[in-house]
Amino acid sequence: MQKFKLSTIAALAASCSFIGAANADQKTVDQLSHFKVNYQIVDNQAADHGVDCSALGADWASCNKVTITLTNPSAEVKGKDWAIYFHSIRQILRVDNDQFKITHVTGDLHKLEPTDKFTSFPANKAVEIPIIVEYWQIFKTDVMPRWYAASEGAKAKVITSTDTEDLSKFSGPLAGNNFGDTWKRTKDDHNILMNTENRFAKNADVNVLPATELRGQIIPTPMEVTVHEQDVDLSKGISLEAKDLDKAATEAVLKHFKALGVASNASGYPIKATVSKEAFKGPMAASGAYELNIGEKGAEITAYDQSGIFYGLQSMLSLLPADGSKKIATLDAKDAPRFEYRAIFLDVGRNFHSKAAVLRLLDQMSAYKLNKFHFHLSDDEGWRIEIPGLPELTDVGSKRCHDLTEKSCLLPQLGSGPDSNNNGSGHFSRADYIEIVKYANARQIEVIPEIDIPAHARAAVVSMEARYDRLHKEGKEKEANEYRLLDPTDNSVTTSVQFYDRHSYLNPCLDSSKRFVDKVIGEIATMHKEAGQPLTTWHFGGDEAKNIRLGAGYQDINAEKKEAFKGTIDQSKEDKPWAKSQVCQTMIKDGKVEDFEHLPSHFALEVSKLVNAHGIEKMQAWQDGLKDAKDAKAFATKNVSVNFWDTLYWGGFDSANDWANKGYQVIISNPDYVYFDFPYEVNPQERGYYWGTRFSDERKVFAFAPNNLPQNAETSVDRDGNAFSAKSDKEWPGSYGLSGQAWSETIRTDDQMEYMLYPRILPLAERAWHRAAWELDYQKGKEFKGGETKFVDQTALNKDWVLFANIVGQRELAKLDKAGVAYRLPVPGAKVVDGKLEANIALPGMIIEYSADGGKSWKRYDDKAKPAVKGEVWVRSQSHDGKRFSRAEPVSVK
Repeated sequence: MQKFKLSTIAALAASCSFIGAANADQKTVDQLSHFKVNYQIVDNQAADHGVDCSALGADWASCNKVTITLTNPSAEVKGKDWAIYFHSIRQILRVDNDQFKITHVTGDLHKLEPTDKFTSFPANKAVEIPIIVEYWQIFKTDVMPRWYAASEGAKAKVITSTDTEDLSKFSGPLAGNNFGDTWKRTKDDHNILMNTENRFAKNADVNVLPATELRGQIIPTPMEVTVHEQDVDLSKGISLEAKDLDKAATEAVLKHFKALGVASNASGYPIKATVSKEAFKGPMAASGAYELNIGEKGAEITAYDQSGIFYGLQSMLSLLPADGSKKIATLDAKDAPRFEYRAIFLDVGRNFHSKAAVLRLLDQMSAYKLNKFHFHLSDDEGWRIEIPGLPELTDVGSKRCHDLTEKSCLLPQLGSGPDSNNNGSGHFSRADYIEIVKYANARQIEVIPEIDIPAHARAAVVSMEARYDRLHKEGKEKEANEYRLLDPTDNSVTTSVQFYDRHSYLNPCLDSSKRFVDKVIGEIATMHKEAGQPLTTWHFGGDEAKNIRLGAGYQDINAEKKEAFKGTIDQSKEDKPWAKSQVCQTMIKDGKVEDFEHLPSHFALEVSKLVNAHGIEKMQAWQDGLKDAKDAKAFATKNVSVNFWDTLYWGGFDSANDWANKGYQVIISNPDYVYFDFPYEVNPQERGYYWGTRFSDERKVFAFAPNNLPQNAETSVDRDGNAFSAKSDKEWPGSYGLSGQAWSETIRTDDQMEYMLYPRILPLAERAWHRAAWELDYQKGKEFKGGETKFVDQTALNKDWVLFANIVGQRELAKLDKAGVAYRLPVPGAKVVDGKLEANIALPGMIIEYSADGGKSWKRYDDKAKPAVKGEVWVRSQSHDGKRFSRAEPVSVK
């Protein structure tokens, strides 16, 4: 009895000691959560200023300097049992304060910890931690929010000063006056930093057109249109007779009319619409073609098919002005789409976006006759669709939290923080997805689901490991291995493009991987069937199945001849994906596949058999995922499409032809023109990635020639602002379509998503639907030299742009206001001349405001009565509904 009592007392004492330690750790975490964080980018050209970036192992020997400042606002913190986790899309190469170390955890997640030399965070004082970081950081969104403090046994907590989407709250502006040269990647960067003065010069040729010149103008531009003098008043509503338009499509288009103030009633303006396929010949014999005749007493639409009726009605909606009046021009139009494939791609894997935002996007896609919704439903950072029978995919793979074992969730990424919120977590239920497909189908939009494999598959891999663990513990070994995506023998050391380890890659050699893919295809196909839109295209993904450390920007530490412009690492410690997988080694030994590099394309061929077996006629992929397949005929599906995403100035103007000549349907998806996660302009206050270009604004997208890629060398520059030349000596069968991409690494909220998509969706739709007169026919061997050749009719291009910009600025943005779309408002250009303010804007018709008191009060700018100003002046633009404003910027006063 005495022994029992003593042991009980000892256990209680140990328990109390543990609780005391845990409480102490929680106290430290709580203190750290109130620290003030400042992240200051100091020098983006560190290699030119004494830092040996090559020796640090930086890709392409490129690195930058940053200073992290942590300010403790309360009592001294002495303990060492803590860590601060933070998100950095750039790898940390060195820490120049020996009291701290930084460890890469996974993806963009890093851990800051004390070393043995750590003394304390003194009370009410700041501690600076200089670091060297890979590549560059030249836009504000290179900095990620929601750093958090953690300690074993304590609840992790977000550091409050970083818990914001206003990144300026904890990250300083780029160093130097007007950013100095820090906004440049290299000293030879020839881009033009956009400020109010440079913007004013850029906008100088975009004059405001009178409303009379916009009358009868439709976006996207019809093939043929004749505008008449009379107007039609739709204020009493419309009466639609369209027996060939199904109920769901009719309801969708009438909803759009209603949103713009035009009701449906029997006594309204009559519109009669019918399908008459035999009436269309030649280029007009295409899905979506229509003839529209708007007369004083009624309108008639004759269409090739149901979508033609829908688009004819959308053209009538396009004519409605923004001033609230309901008068539209009478006209005759003949119209058909340029490309069969006109798409928006949305990534909900990296960060989740709500069903409401997706439905709002589908509404606007239909308004501008975009007909393919490429839905990126999975990636390393998240799995976003419910799959019956595989609950871990959403129970684990759709959530983020601070679980270092990743048994209950994925670790935080991309600024999501530890609390499973801020759009890091989320998924669409089966019912949600069916609703989305139904909604799209009613708007003549095909939903193309993408489950990205074999790379970018970490969410799926981790989820299926959780499933394996659960069933293995239950003694169900066969069931546990049924959908496992990792070969347990594979201990390859690999680094994915987003800095994940081997868990980023689904193993393409396992039968269980094929069973998994087959299961997912089957379940999603069933959802499509229930939604009334049979699945006709499956997107395989396929991109970036490689080890970035074995890429061209690195060299081995033992190489005889080293190059200063490459990162030096021990490449003997790096493996190709799946190199140590015994099942893959056996496949290669048995001659089933040539080598490890060929595995992704081999797996694509295998998946195409599954796709075909489900009755799906087309497989689609990012082109690099199919690079080792002989040609499109090698696949089991009837057709194979590729999203072509080589940048033009790095040779894409030529390599696109290779894919088309191998029989693939080439969808132009170039990052340097139609990646809408890239910035609108060269200014650090904009958001987005920039590895393919420093900017893509509405004007650049409008001027893009998607069916004559070399032509673009005359109308744009490369990433560093330099002219480039382009030609191809190969045949070009032509593009199958055009797609605008919104990847979500830096896009966490729905508002941010809409900021990046709109208004760039409008010129994308214009180029996808309408071929302009200044777009030249492709000619094999014809060379376009930027700054030298003058083949493109620049006068005609600029005239078209001015008209388009006025339609968008004066009319279309007001419609987006009514739809609740959080589009980007362009920042005005401005300068002060002889004491008077002169201002302009890229999209004429928008309201420009100025402030002479530091933003305390604002006045409307009137170009006809330029105001006299003194001292510092700020400008901004305002939405038509007065509810939103652009970024405000100061005007240079000379």
